[in-house]
Amino acid sequence: MAGKTIGFRPNTEDLRILKDAAAEGASTTVAIRHALRLLDDEKWLDQARRDATRLREENLNEEPSAW
Repeated sequence: MAGKTIGFRPNTEDLRILKDAAAEGASTTVAIRHALRLLDDEKWLDQARRDATRLREENLNEEPSAW
């Protein structure tokens, strides 16, 4: 997917965030990449939370040994 670009029309809040990022030395590209990584991490954490809730009663000591 290298070389592809995306269109982005920032709204007022987006522009404020990008301005703050620029004040900290980050380019628009870096700020957007950072936001995408955070979004991906949050998605992973949400799945981990759902799994933990679903498996909270699981007791691995009751499972047969895989050895």
